Amino acid sequence: MVNDEDMPYLRRCVELATKALELGDEPFGSVLVSAGGKVLFEDHNHVASGDHTRHPEFEIARWAAGNMSPEARAEATVYTSGEHCPMCAAAHGWVGLGRIVYVSSSEQLTAWLSELGVPAPPVRALPIREVVPNVRVEGPVPSLVEQIHDLHRRLHREKEL
Repeated sequence: MVNDEDMPYLRRCVELATKALELGDEPFGSVLVSAGGKVLFEDHNHVASGDHTRHPEFEIARWAAGNMSPEARAEATVYTSGEHCPMCAAAHGWVGLGRIVYVSSSEQLTAWLSELGVPAPPVRALPIREVVPNVRVEGPVPSLVEQIHDLHRRLHREKEL
C-alpha cells in the first residue's frame, strides 16, 4: 500500500516528468530508492532523441544491473510517474528489481491518449503484472494522477501548435 513515506519520491517523479516535458520530451520520470530510503538513481524520458527505448524505468534497470547486488536490487523500490510499459516491466523483472509504485496506470494513459486523439503506440500497453507476475506493484496514486494527466494534455496541445 502506498503510504506517506512514498509520497516524496512520487512527487519527485512528477517533477522529473515535468522536466522532461519542459525539455521537449514525453512526460515520464522515475526514481530508484534503496531499502534504506536513499535515492540511488533518477531519470526522465529521453525518447525525443529518436530512441524510443530511452524510458527512465529502462535506464534504472540498466543502472541497477551494473551497480547493485541482486539482493539490493530485490529490496529496492522503483517509483515512477506512469506504470511501466511492457519493455520496462520486462527489464525490471530480468534485473530482479523489487517493488514498483506508480502514479498513473497504463489504462489511464491509454484512455487519456484516446481522448486526445493520439494514435495508439506500436506496443500494446499491458499491466505490469501481466509481464512480471510476481513483482509487488502499487498504484495508481489518486492524489497525483491529475498532475500527470495535465502533463500529457500539455504535451499533445504543444504538438498541435
